[in-house]
Amino acid sequence: QVQLEESGGGSVQAGGSLRLSCAASGLTYSSYCMAWFRQAPGKEREGVATIDSDGSTTYAESAKGRFTVSKDNAKSTLYLQMNSLKPEDTAMYYCASTAAPPWAVARGHCGDTVATGGAGAYNSWGRGTQVTVSP
Repeated sequence: QVQLEESGGGSVQAGGSLRLSCAASGLTYSSYCMAWFRQAPGKEREGVATIDSDGSTTYAESAKGRFTVSKDNAKSTLYLQMNSLKPEDTAMYYCASTAAPPWAVARGHCGDTVATGGAGAYNSWGRGTQVTVSP
């Protein structure tokens, strides 16, 4: 059973930075998608960034140029470095994972899940970490 635990959230002023971490355990599959999603009050959960087992990354338009997703396989940890934070980045941030066929990873299909509705592709979720950005 996969377990994911996020950390690193907090309150910052606009323009500040945070680095989120997601510690993973029980990941037994070698071909997978991992992702960061966020959900603000009253809004749907939206994709922020994805990374697959090949290391390919995809970003939502709102995250491009400001956020960087990475993973440390030795530590089984997923990261999200967030710079130039804006008040509209305020949300609960979740990490997610799912096994994926090698052919899907090779074709970049993990990146497709950053689009609307992509959360449904993931079957393992953390409990989230709150990020609050003040003006």
